[in-house]
Amino acid sequence: MLTSQRHALILDRLRRDGQIVATALAGELGLSEDTIRRDLRELAGAGKLQRVHGGALPVAPPLPDLGARKEIAKATKQALALRAVERIATGQLVFLDGGSTNEALARALPRDLRITIATHSPTIAAALSGHDAEVILIGGRLYKHSMVATGSAALAAIETMRFDLFFLGATALHPAHGATTGDFEEAAIKRAIVRQSAQTFILAAGDKLGAVSPHRILPLADLTGLVVPADIEDTTLSLYREAGLEILPA
Repeated sequence: MLTSQRHALILDRLRRDGQIVATALAGELGLSEDTIRRDLRELAGAGKLQRVHGGALPVAPPLPDLGARKEIAKATKQALALRAVERIATGQLVFLDGGSTNEALARALPRDLRITIATHSPTIAAALSGHDAEVILIGGRLYKHSMVATGSAALAAIETMRFDLFFLGATALHPAHGATTGDFEEAAIKRAIVRQSAQTFILAAGDKLGAVSPHRILPLADLTGLVVPADIEDTTLSLYREAGLEILPA
């Protein structure tokens, strides 16, 4: 089998099964594990998959900047946002992570809801300008791709607060590898917020499930639950439920 044929087969299996186990695929094809591992390295180098111990997983596609993301799947984001709002109660201190889905959540909040929102996203703070909610805007070095503050100043402010709820933004979520994102510094800020939060939820469209990005935020055990589109199949969600996550269909 030619290299190009093996690569095509690997990518097809990855789409079909959601993972590649190098030992099993080598045995099936009658090839050495070294050959399969070399193929996986080459495909990972081309950005086609994510290498993990023993094989490979789908890679979350690179995200466009925040402005472009706002135009993608607006109806789905609105549905997720409205479902998430149901978990927020008067008097809480809630942290909203950056991102277009959490911005939809900010806009979906009832304007007269008496809560305090903390965020390191200036765009989310601006979206709340017409609400009765108190807004704490955390500053620091601006990561322009996601429009959120990062760095030591942001960490210092986060560590002075305790949040009732954290709505975490992640680019990918996998049963074995947890929540991941594309930037090392942003992942560190997200972990710090999780440590200060009583409950952590992710609003996750279906394309985020079963994929992996380069930088780990947290394992599933550190999450409280997921808000997901109602049409996602139970077979996809079963491993998340088995990990103890609360699943909120929108």
